[in-house]
Amino acid sequence: MKEKIHPDYHKITVVMTDGSSFETRSTWGKEGASLRLDIDPKTHPAWTGVRQSIDRGGRVQRFKDRFGMVGGVGAGIKATGAKAEAAPATDAAKKK
Repeated sequence: MKEKIHPDYHKITVVMTDGSSFETRSTWGKEGASLRLDIDPKTHPAWTGVRQSIDRGGRVQRFKDRFGMVGGVGAGIKATGAKAEAAPATDAAKKK
């Protein structure tokens, strides 16, 4: 192997979502650093089989606020099932 081309491989502590931890070797961080996980095998739907919605930082709410979606499914659609048409912008709406 070539000298001085490989990253530093050292021990770190991985902290799971429930607070449990284990020690492993990694190239992440520095010697003795702690890596805190947001999602791990104890909470991820791929391992638990339970679907969950994670809204980090209010992304869904910001989207709804930006695009005016107030209700659930079908918000912004007329009762006839036709798609809602965009109303022409007025000068008062542009100044907001």
